[in-house]
Amino acid sequence: MRVPLAVAGLALSAALSAGDDKGTVVEWAGLRSAAPASWKEETPTSKMRLAQFKVPKAEGDKEDAEVAVFVSPGGGGVDANLKRQLAVFTPDKGKDKVEEKTDKVKVGPHDATYQDLKGTLLKKAAPLDPNSKVTPQAGYRQLYVIFETPDKAVASLWLRGPEKTVEANKKAFDEWVKNFK
Repeated sequence: MRVPLAVAGLALSAALSAGDDKGTVVEWAGLRSAAPASWKEETPTSKMRLAQFKVPKAEGDKEDAEVAVFVSPGGGGVDANLKRQLAVFTPDKGKDKVEEKTDKVKVGPHDATYQDLKGTLLKKAAPLDPNSKVTPQAGYRQLYVIFETPDKAVASLWLRGPEKTVEANKKAFDEWVKNFK
């Protein structure tokens, strides 16, 4: 049986597209998962980051979002890190507090905490420098996942950026986290 060239080309194109939905494979705390293909891998901006991605901005947002992946051998524990993440936000204008929601999730075999923050990000040029200039970024959101490894290291990652962009990528982020095996 002969298959017309146009039909064969469409089948090949569909097969290639089906495999194109995965991006860079990230190794994190002994687990692996392929990031969404729309996230653009970047060189980490600090030695603390294992991986970093730019997430394209949603229509109407002025900036892209960012994904960062960390493992800290002595990171201070889950609760201390959740408080630290909350501290980099203040309430948006007209709100009396930062919107925060936490849930328990599974990341591979690990019990993890999923924190969802909305408010004004207190963005620092050098996050660990107490004298670094702070630039408030209103209307920001951060999805943060954290757990302790069996050897007591703290594994965490976040998606942080303008609210619309984070919301537009929440499903892909959640799927990526769920797929770490």
